[in-house]
Amino acid sequence: MTITRPLRTAALAALPAAALAAVHCAPVVSTFGPLRNRTMPRLSGRGRPDHVALTFDDGPDPLSTPFFLRLLDRRGVRATFFLLGSEAHRSPGVVREIAAAGHEIGIHGWRHRPLLLRGPRATYDDFARARDTVAGITGTRPTLFRPPYGVMSAAAHVAARCLGLTPVLWTCWGEDWTARATPESVYRTVTADLDGGGTILLHDSDCTSAPGAWRSALGAVPRILDTCEEQGYEVGRLCDHGLPGVDPVHDVHPARTGATDRRGR
Repeated sequence: MTITRPLRTAALAALPAAALAAVHCAPVVSTFGPLRNRTMPRLSGRGRPDHVALTFDDGPDPLSTPFFLRLLDRRGVRATFFLLGSEAHRSPGVVREIAAAGHEIGIHGWRHRPLLLRGPRATYDDFARARDTVAGITGTRPTLFRPPYGVMSAAAHVAARCLGLTPVLWTCWGEDWTARATPESVYRTVTADLDGGGTILLHDSDCTSAPGAWRSALGAVPRILDTCEEQGYEVGRLCDHGLPGVDPVHDVHPARTGATDRRGR
């Protein structure tokens, strides 16, 4: 009896902590792609059916990102880059180059660490630091956010709302972060789930991937753009995607977002 009562008391005391942990981790269900794509269209990046959003994570990297920028420029395509704040701080010139080319910039956090391991204060500070760093470099405050590993938490949702950030994940990816990835494997993996209104996830940096893995994504992009063109999809930024809650950007200069526009400069 004397042993049972302390155990019961300890168990009851642990219930609030367990409940808080469950609430914190509940959004992790959105990590499961098929469920997210079916029930959470805005979080998945589901846009207008004649458009595909092209997005890149983990940059900027002065060794790899410029290759993607040159390729996109040749093809007349603009994309959305989700930048790590720490990498943006390290390479502000590349950030300015991304913005000057008309690409959209979102944040991927300050460092590429799982949000489930952070509390509310640390999560908020991480997002705010990344957002303000990018804003200080480009003069424009980002409004889009993608969590590392695509894993959200309750604290991440709250912090994003407080900071005016809209979380956006993806509907298809290239699995381009592994050492065994090739341009062909990335192309096959992306196009297996590609459809109108979808959002593609690739990486323009290997800072959290196998060394040199970005080359597999770079090699796959031309074929992905060709396939989108063949299927009648325009390719562009998330702000052009018709995504609920994301305002379109009205450019002063003519937009260069279509996969069918092959102009070079």
